[in-house]
Amino acid sequence: MAETVRCWLVERGYDNRDLIILKYATPEGDRLFRRELAAQAMDSVTVTAAKDVSPDDLEPVDDPETRERYANEVERVTGEHDPDDEI
Repeated sequence: MAETVRCWLVERGYDNRDLIILKYATPEGDRLFRRELAAQAMDSVTVTAAKDVSPDDLEPVDDPETRERYANEVERVTGEHDPDDEI
């Protein structure tokens, strides 16, 4: 099995194209996995507290304040949820 990195849901938003944007970050907040879903697909998709993703699918988080915010949110989510919890 290929190596994966556990990332935690840190942000959920919407854009003007009717897409839901889910952002999962590493515990350090320094790398991010972004997933876009059509709003209509949300009924058939389970959004969990964590996701194991390929390192190749992660992008760096360059802004120090954003990294810190993501790291703090990961800490909060890991304290309140198991990885497979729907949130």
